[in-house]
Amino acid sequence: MSYAVSEALQAAVFTVLTGDGAVTALVGGHIYDAVPSGALPGLYIALGEEKVRDLSSKTGAGALHDLNVDIHSDEAGFQAAKALAAAVCDALIDTNLTLSRGSLTNLQFKFARARKRINPDKRVVNLTFRALVSDI
Repeated sequence: MSYAVSEALQAAVFTVLTGDGAVTALVGGHIYDAVPSGALPGLYIALGEEKVRDLSSKTGAGALHDLNVDIHSDEAGFQAAKALAAAVCDALIDTNLTLSRGSLTNLQFKFARARKRINPDKRVVNLTFRALVSDI
């Protein structure tokens, strides 16, 4: 297996998030693959880092993707960021992602990290999901 299914997985995650009513009710259209320059909204989602490892076998090509979805907030507390993180989890967990290449076998929540950014009035929640994909 290679990194070949990564783009298709990212596109599918982006499509689900931008099409989910609960997510967009909280963040509008502020869901980014690449965060734009200039002034940013007070609450937004950025697709984050990804780690991939090969899980191929003699019977097929596969990979395990640990991918981040990052919630950014300029509120002093975590309430808005955590509400959006919950909506993201609801949108992605147990959903059937349609990939343009390969197929998704499983997508699970792995862990989250909530932290203050350099400015004490900024918050970020990093959600990590684990996706098992095959390239068949």
